[in-house]
Amino acid sequence: METKSQDQGYGIGTVLLTAVAPAAWGSTYIVTENYLPPDRPLFAALVRALPVGLVLLALRRQLPPKGWRLKAVVLGLCNIGLFFPLIFLAAYHLPGGLAATLQATSPLAVMAIAWPVLGERAPLVRVAAGLVGILGVALLVLRNPGHIDTLGLVGAFGSVLVSAVGFVLIKRWPAPTDLLTLVSWQLVVGGIALLPVALIVEGAPPALDAQAVAGFSWIAIAGTGLAYFCWFRGLSRMPAGAAALVGLVNPVVGTVLGIVFAGEVFGWAQALGMTLVLGGVLAGQRLGGRAQKKPAGIVEAPAVSTSV
Repeated sequence: METKSQDQGYGIGTVLLTAVAPAAWGSTYIVTENYLPPDRPLFAALVRALPVGLVLLALRRQLPPKGWRLKAVVLGLCNIGLFFPLIFLAAYHLPGGLAATLQATSPLAVMAIAWPVLGERAPLVRVAAGLVGILGVALLVLRNPGHIDTLGLVGAFGSVLVSAVGFVLIKRWPAPTDLLTLVSWQLVVGGIALLPVALIVEGAPPALDAQAVAGFSWIAIAGTGLAYFCWFRGLSRMPAGAAALVGLVNPVVGTVLGIVFAGEVFGWAQALGMTLVLGGVLAGQRLGGRAQKKPAGIVEAPAVSTSV
């Protein structure tokens, strides 16, 4: 059954658990730049998706039912198979600050698509919060971009578009299963789609040292398996635009990691930017009251969720 979600109240706990996802994603750029093999976006996307997807699928032991297979393919391509290589393409070909700023347009893209597809008309305060968030991210991370790579821009804007479509469709097509199984389907579909493309375009896999293995393990387990479970849980309880605003936590975490591990500068502009981002995230929420009713078919994963 397909349903339209309502902009009802939800608790701060839902927001905080949803924020686990962008917090984990915030480490992607620093891990990519410092630990992963250079110029291998397709291989990086493949290793991030397929191994953890196969592990989760083996644990859940459930394939998509006949009437849901095409939907699983579409979601797997939007959220994984296309999104992952595009985001890595942006990470490899754009300065991290510019890439993060372009990614900050994602909440507005989600709101725009959710209106006709879900009937979720974002209140003006949420749209304004999205604009404030973009300004905050620009202050937080944007520096002199120097040379702007067209391929990187395609990756950044393409990742915003496909992920926005995927996130909205997650709400449009409630899955007839638990969240971990839903995550496993998408990771396996996306990984299988990436496998032949990575081999054809980039050739044989590169040699991996201990640092690369550790980096891939982190972004696969924390930045993918755990993160997508938390993210889809949030989408099942919150309006799409409100959940997308929580994604702005990503560059905040990325900036903090840059300060701690890379010695990046943190001045008044970054402090103001961080304040605007977090203020925009909070201003775009409608907290309190009953939690938003989950779409039919989505159920909580049992204790096995600790496996990610």
